[in-house]
Amino acid sequence: MTVGTASARETLRLYKLHLSRGRARLAEMTGAVMEVSSSGALVCDESGGTYLDCGGYGVFLLGHRHPDVTAAVVDQINRHPMSTKLLLEPTAARAAHALAEVAPAGLTRVHFVNSGAEATETAIKLARAQGITNLVSAKGGYHGKTMGALSLTANEVYQQPFRPLLPSVHHVPFGDAAALGDVLADGRDYCVVVEPVQGEGGVVVPPCGYLGEVARLCRQHNAMFVLDEIQTGLGRLGSWWGADREAVTPDIMLVGKNLSGGVVPVAAIVATEAAYKPFDRDPFLHSSTFAASPVAMAAAAAAVKAIGEHDLVAAAAHLGAQLIDGLSEIMTTTCPHLVTEIRGVGLLIGIEMRHEQLAGDLVLELLDRHVLVNHSLNAHTVVRLTPPAIMTSLQICWLLEAFADAAKALAMRYPDLSRSA
Repeated sequence: MTVGTASARETLRLYKLHLSRGRARLAEMTGAVMEVSSSGALVCDESGGTYLDCGGYGVFLLGHRHPDVTAAVVDQINRHPMSTKLLLEPTAARAAHALAEVAPAGLTRVHFVNSGAEATETAIKLARAQGITNLVSAKGGYHGKTMGALSLTANEVYQQPFRPLLPSVHHVPFGDAAALGDVLADGRDYCVVVEPVQGEGGVVVPPCGYLGEVARLCRQHNAMFVLDEIQTGLGRLGSWWGADREAVTPDIMLVGKNLSGGVVPVAAIVATEAAYKPFDRDPFLHSSTFAASPVAMAAAAAAVKAIGEHDLVAAAAHLGAQLIDGLSEIMTTTCPHLVTEIRGVGLLIGIEMRHEQLAGDLVLELLDRHVLVNHSLNAHTVVRLTPPAIMTSLQICWLLEAFADAAKALAMRYPDLSRSA
């Protein structure tokens, strides 16, 4: 495809010069469309075209520029966007209270950071501060790409260039509580980090009772239980937390993505009193200049409030069920020979195609129809949708019609599965 406007060509030149030639090559494959504005479920390009954003890697449950969050951020910017870190800062206190109020019972201590990977690093350091150096995570899991988080992210593609990583890290099959129990039974101290549903792993939903059994095994073997809710939390699954689906309370819960309200990057850990003790003893043991900045705290507090006041948890459950049913009917009717499974919980939805090429083609077909979705970093055959919970009925129709047209195009291109191999 050719690059459209002069401004897009200039942006592409600057990407090649300063940012990433690899990213620039990918952009050229799709015409180097440049996003310049957004509102609600829509993103606009430099030519005035609008796109329905069902991607965003799970950030936009409230859509783009939600008025409640934007107003809180603008107000904070106009008053006091950054803090000295020496004096008490009320916005952080209010944001921590708002988050603790909706967290599972017993998680009362909050530490804010700037990204999901930083939240994972914080949990690892809290475990280390209590003498726990052995880590367990699940195969297919994704917890970030900083060095500690990458040690837990069981993907050789991302790990190999950066070895050696943290030692004493074990990876067990996701959803297999017995395998976890076998590791924990060796008598050493462990920190267990898992997701309620694996997002980047391809929207993998564990068997019913899995999280409860993980929690029980951690109690039995005195292991620290860290639940990564960076993508699943704050309503994405049609419940406030994935933990709520089985009424579990981890020692530490990782929070991100939706905490930003889609406006300012922010993440956090929420912990029990016992797990948080090292940070209570020494507030400078783990700190960051930009963490808990007033502008990010304004976004976080407003996002939590908006999710509750606008009943977006229930909206995610209702809309998710509607979309999974609709997408399942379209894909299995139009191109069943190309699809393995449509699955999901709430507004975390995965469409597993039979080959990577098919997944890539589906993403491009949807892009041609101005619908944005994501691939899955740890499962390249899975196209992932994380739509906003504020979609209108017309936007739902737009999404389903785009999928119907894209499925027809794929069925015509690949009437025989062997041609897609």
